[in-house]
Amino acid sequence: MINDSDLKDIEPTGVVHVASADHVQAGLPIPKAARVRIFSPDDWEEFTQEWASSLKSTYAMVRRFAGSGDMGLDIAGFTATTGFAAPWDNFQCKRYDHALRPADIQIEIGKIIYYSWLGEYSVPRKHFFAASQDVGTTAAKLLLEPTKLKESVRQAWEKQCRHRITTTDDVALTGDFLKYFEGFDFSIFGSKSVLELIEQHETTSYHTIRFGGGLPPRPVVESPPEEPGAHESRYIRQLLDAYGDHLGEHVQDLSALGQHEPLQRDFTRQRERFYSAEALRNFSRDTVPAGTFDALQEEVYQGVVDVSEGSHATGLERMRATVAQAAQIASTSNPLAPATRTQDRQGICHQLANDDRLTWTPSQ
Repeated sequence: MINDSDLKDIEPTGVVHVASADHVQAGLPIPKAARVRIFSPDDWEEFTQEWASSLKSTYAMVRRFAGSGDMGLDIAGFTATTGFAAPWDNFQCKRYDHALRPADIQIEIGKIIYYSWLGEYSVPRKHFFAASQDVGTTAAKLLLEPTKLKESVRQAWEKQCRHRITTTDDVALTGDFLKYFEGFDFSIFGSKSVLELIEQHETTSYHTIRFGGGLPPRPVVESPPEEPGAHESRYIRQLLDAYGDHLGEHVQDLSALGQHEPLQRDFTRQRERFYSAEALRNFSRDTVPAGTFDALQEEVYQGVVDVSEGSHATGLERMRATVAQAAQIASTSNPLAPATRTQDRQGICHQLANDDRLTWTPSQ
């Protein structure tokens, strides 16, 4: 008999303590691992390639196998540019509607053994399985026990491997191949969890775009060095020409600014803005996909070019009007927008001048 005490009021409490204004707009965030599990085939393909880019700091060369035929290869990390001639690791990333089962890994292990026996490639130093639904408990346990893994592949060979490794050959576990199988080191096989993939993906410039969560804190912008670098030569020359146009005389070099304190202060400000934009460019390389900063530069260019090419009495007035216009641009659509400051947009004007896309004294 059901008693009244068995019936409880419905009192949701799970989100009360974590609710925020952002949740009202977008709902509770979906855990990253849960997102990976519902990736489409294309999303999974892109995610694994983005993740593989994180391996470039570990290996001399990282390649994705795109040859004809499935030989058990997927993403290869080579310890030397000689490829298979040096130690290498294989990462096989699977997208199934279930966690990897013993049958799923047995056929793939069979391919590695068979094709390395044929001499298609050398035996990998390590072979890792990864899957969008993760590696199941049974398969994961087998991968931790090489002896049991070997026996499971042997027992499954007739059903899982013999007629499935290749459609053109009958791969029987007999003769010389059996001897090769018996001597094969099954300890090379292991796995990578979805959480491990995500942790490594976090080190790439694709992570924020893929999973959200905002950009990491931006490092403090360092002051420009006292002596300008070679990479500053063009925009500095443009500034000196603009100052000369204002003074009505040629300004040969920076030493000439010592006689004109307001211009010296202006020059210091413009260099600080340039270095701020350079710092943003460097920040973008580690946090957002390639081309994002270029898109921001183009946005600033389109926002200031009409002002820059307008009528101005002197090159100095042109420069100042252009930089002032840049400060008014609201680049809200660019992924770098949350980290972009007014001085970054102003400094981008000098980056553009460095490339001669903007010119302060066209006649110079």
